[in-house]
Amino acid sequence: MKTFLKWIFPIVFSGTMLGQNYTRFNGDSITLNNGIIKRTFSFSDNRWNTARFGILEGKDTLIGRSEDFSFLLDDELITGNSSWEFKNQKSLNTKDGGYGFSVTLQQKINSPTIEVTLFYVMYPNLPITRKWMNIKNISSREIKIEGMVIESLNTTLEATSSWVYQNYARMKHLMKYIGDWDDALVVVHDMGKQKGIALGNETIGVLKRTAFHTEKNNIEIGLTQPDQDYAFRKWLKPNEKWEIPKVFIGLYNNRNDGFDIVNNEINYFIKKHMKPRVLNMEEKPTFIYNTWYPFRTHINDSLIRSVAKAAAECGIEEFVIDDGWQVNSHRQSSIRGWGENYGDWLVDKNKFPDGLKPVFDYIKSLGMKPGLWISIGSATKDSKVFQEHPEWFVRNEEGAIGNLHFDSKEDQGFYTASFGTPWKNYIKGILLGLVKDYGLAYAKLDLAVVCSPYVNNESIAGSYAENHPKYKDQPESLIVLYDELISFFDELHKEAPDLFIDCTFETAGKLHMMDYALAKNAEGNWLSNFEEASPVGALRVRQMAWWRSPALPASSLVIGNLPMDDPDFMFGFKSLIGTVPIVLGDPRKIWSEKKELIHKWAIWLKAMQKKHDYMSYRKDLKGFGEPNEGMWDGWQRINFQTKSGGIFGVFKQGALESDRQVFLTELNPKDTYEIREAVSEKIVLKEKGEFLMKNGIKIEIPKPYGGKIFEVTKASTP
Repeated sequence: MKTFLKWIFPIVFSGTMLGQNYTRFNGDSITLNNGIIKRTFSFSDNRWNTARFGILEGKDTLIGRSEDFSFLLDDELITGNSSWEFKNQKSLNTKDGGYGFSVTLQQKINSPTIEVTLFYVMYPNLPITRKWMNIKNISSREIKIEGMVIESLNTTLEATSSWVYQNYARMKHLMKYIGDWDDALVVVHDMGKQKGIALGNETIGVLKRTAFHTEKNNIEIGLTQPDQDYAFRKWLKPNEKWEIPKVFIGLYNNRNDGFDIVNNEINYFIKKHMKPRVLNMEEKPTFIYNTWYPFRTHINDSLIRSVAKAAAECGIEEFVIDDGWQVNSHRQSSIRGWGENYGDWLVDKNKFPDGLKPVFDYIKSLGMKPGLWISIGSATKDSKVFQEHPEWFVRNEEGAIGNLHFDSKEDQGFYTASFGTPWKNYIKGILLGLVKDYGLAYAKLDLAVVCSPYVNNESIAGSYAENHPKYKDQPESLIVLYDELISFFDELHKEAPDLFIDCTFETAGKLHMMDYALAKNAEGNWLSNFEEASPVGALRVRQMAWWRSPALPASSLVIGNLPMDDPDFMFGFKSLIGTVPIVLGDPRKIWSEKKELIHKWAIWLKAMQKKHDYMSYRKDLKGFGEPNEGMWDGWQRINFQTKSGGIFGVFKQGALESDRQVFLTELNPKDTYEIREAVSEKIVLKEKGEFLMKNGIKIEIPKPYGGKIFEVTKASTP
């Protein structure tokens, strides 16, 4: 075996970083080592295994010999322990800053069916490895792939003493766990051993599956199994190749809290290496307005202009017109709250006699970027596009044209288009026309395209169309429709690179769902429709932001619908600063003094973003937990790369204490920093970074409900 491998590996890549070799060959094994963690692979007896995976410090092994991957090929279980022939290896130096290798294996049988290529990378100074796979059909017949487990590993963690941090790593579970669409990130933390494993799943939408202890202390990261809701399936034609989504694993030891790796190493990995789209924007929006609440679809030219003028006086940067601007070819205006005139996306001349361009030009003249809502996968029966192209729409179980947004067997004249048809190019043309003709800068893309957040029946998902050119059956349609949605975003960005795509949770497929696949391909995700006045609405915003960050970028979390005309709006507004502030309501009802105050905040936020790029960062404040009634909560958005400073927010939600001590992180201990209260710029403390991190600063909020925002910045040299 060693002789064979020496022949197949005449040269082994050594990714050199900080003087360390990442990849080494030694006989029948390959080792990936970045100086922090080490993962060893073996190829012996025609088996490909992860032999050991652990932390170098203390020689702490968290993962022992494992099958590495598994899936079903035409209902037969295939794993790393199946019989393989080693075909080739290649070095990897990835665009995201990773170093590693790939190996290609082929079934070792007389008539092999598949070829599998495995990709492994590590990153400088991080205990994280990333993996993905390709499967190629090298047979002369069509094959079926199901039950895809990209990482199938045996751990040394004990199920009886391990917490599973699930649901964005914020909730806790004991013993056997099988996750769902809300498990972009899971942490398995052994309390007794003070060590654990973070499991990142970059699969999109409802197809995610991350599990622990389904056998004995094992972990699995991949796609849904055949016996689950929204079961994954992929058919491959002869010579067809499929790239499987990425996953990542982070290891740690000597820690009492499993979330610590999320707040630190995972947070850094996402910012520096995964690079979600919103974090790559040169100009990130810091203040957005949307018309949905309270106007719903009852909008027109004069209303939009008057609301836009009032919004501009408050310092709004981007002004988004929601549902109600459009009409189908019959030219009859919408009269209900929503669900009418979808498909043709013509401007309603009854509401906007001169079209949208003069309105958009007026919005731009006020110093704001224009945005627009559109349901990218919906059409009503009265639309011309539906009448001319019924073949562009999904089919339900009975074979009739389907609607994925409602749980109803009745034909309501509302249908869901399939992105696996020419509809994709049709709706892309609509959006690009709006960009070209009107200068559209923000696109809120809404309603179900794969499955619905409001439907409990998992059979109402995807398409049951027969003889479809892009998917063979309904299970395969799920991955195809998601893939086509992502490529739709990519194609839009290619032709309109500055367009902010807001992919709503309804388009994503489940209530309040956000994940890495969406964050990598769309700038934001409209996560909610909270319309409660403060203090309830403000609390819900902070809970949602806490729940999904920092596992996901806070600036991709678009949390609606807090109204600007709420008497206690400033509490809600300060709460929104922990994400990307998007506000609704009627700004015309706000008195001039309050508009001036909100405008000052808008100017301050823009200045903080320019100075610190705070929108690219968010961490939990030490000693603060989930926002809850009767408690304090807070966050920090400090630039942990430059350590120049940033902002932090502290909130009191009916707590009995009148003050709390706040401890910051991500400061240089020897540098002097100033703490300035927003928006007065008043210096409330000037101390060394070491003092602020060890001794902290006392924050007082005398009223039962309230919030304070501060800047922390390096003191200027005398």
